[in-house]
Amino acid sequence: MGVHKGITATAFPKQGVYLGKKVLVLFHYNTDASFAGEIIRDDVEDPYQTIIKLKDGRVVLGTECHYKDTL
Repeated sequence: MGVHKGITATAFPKQGVYLGKKVLVLFHYNTDASFAGEIIRDDVEDPYQTIIKLKDGRVVLGTECHYKDTL
């Protein structure tokens, strides 16, 4: 756990254009098991986090998976 100077009770990093986009998520290049998800955080400034909520309710970081826009 920790704190980040850019995140407070009243401030949050600026969000990018992928916020709210539907994505297809894969783990370890396994194309046999893909998951529908939605990007719920898309920081375009420090700390540059991408967070995806999977349709089954799990939440993963963009650094923990591969994902692509489902258009």
